[in-house]
Amino acid sequence: MDDPQKRHRLFDHLAAAKVLCLFSLILGLFLPVPADLPAQDMPRAIESLLGANDAMLVAGEHGEVCFAKNIDKKLIPASTLKVLTAMAAIHYLGPDYRFPTEFYADKKNDLFIKGYGDPLLISETVANIAQVLKHRLDRVRDIVLDDSYFRHPIEIPGIAADTRQPYNAPNGALCVNFNTVNFETKDGRIVSAEPQTPMLPIALKRIREKKDAAAGRILLSGNIGDTRLYAGQLFRYFLDRAGLEAAGGIRAGRVQPRKVRLIYRHASDYPLSTVIEKLFKYSNNYMANQILLAAGARVYDPPATLEKGTRLLTHYCRTELSINDIQVAEGSGISRNNRVSAKMLAKILDAFAPYYTLMPKTGRLYFKTGTLNGVHTRVGYIEGENRELYRFVILLNTKGKRTQPLISEINKCIP
Repeated sequence: MDDPQKRHRLFDHLAAAKVLCLFSLILGLFLPVPADLPAQDMPRAIESLLGANDAMLVAGEHGEVCFAKNIDKKLIPASTLKVLTAMAAIHYLGPDYRFPTEFYADKKNDLFIKGYGDPLLISETVANIAQVLKHRLDRVRDIVLDDSYFRHPIEIPGIAADTRQPYNAPNGALCVNFNTVNFETKDGRIVSAEPQTPMLPIALKRIREKKDAAAGRILLSGNIGDTRLYAGQLFRYFLDRAGLEAAGGIRAGRVQPRKVRLIYRHASDYPLSTVIEKLFKYSNNYMANQILLAAGARVYDPPATLEKGTRLLTHYCRTELSINDIQVAEGSGISRNNRVSAKMLAKILDAFAPYYTLMPKTGRLYFKTGTLNGVHTRVGYIEGENRELYRFVILLNTKGKRTQPLISEINKCIP
């Protein structure tokens, strides 16, 4: 795009698109976005980077189309699907929503802990909760864990049963530290690699079973109750440190309102908007599906199930965005059964525009990427020189294709 004449012709196309959009708004017409613009309207540098199984859409903030290719073709979105999950959660829960965790006691001094899916219930938070509880309880016998707000187990399609990737951690209503443990070996001893987190018995047991690892991060399995036990052991550790020793055991149970009294209702340290910002930064599949499950339970009543979560996404698309044929299998994008078109993602970006600064930023681009084997995707916004917010969608389902060359070319075209 170093040829001034080519650049001038390209800006003419952009200007013409803006004029068309302005006339359509004035006349009250809603012109359908074409499936493809003529090839000559797209710079050759961009056209050459797209295959038959790829799609792209670049539009101004008022909907005027700058470039388009295969925008009705439904493709695998990978982690760009997280933008839909985030937008639906904001719509139904609100950007200021804080995940609760409730604490009850009964006449036997058993402490009941009920979770509601907080994806950021971490060691530092548990330590602070223990300090609150020590002023509200004289003693604790058993720690009783209630994770009934989510149906157990939750199986997310696309996650391998033997995965060790921390972003594929199992979901649940009462989970801590992302259901992962970071460890290292010092002087022949397995210890926690994070000073704020102790090495707990269940984690040590699972690490020793692996035998072939001297350091790294392991997942706790949700299928055999490890995640629930890990949460209970972490709470007991910090209660002991706070001077409130839990003399009994750790067990599963359910809160029965008539038999217990509410001691403390903890609200997450982070509002949903901050949770989403962290979700985008780390592209954490566990966090995405925690948010999805919690939102589904809020709208369709507990217990949370994956079916309720995906139903929520399709309902939101249909009623709020006029998207009727999206295909979602879960909320993170890990499943290859998800199918979304560039036109659909552009509508989702329109809805998410008030929150675009929650996305990672590079230069004037705010974006979310997605990667699976043979799939590279990216969606987001480009700030124009007049603070106009352009939307872009890139869905590459052709093996070997990459989004960065397209981003570089698109960035040249936006004034």
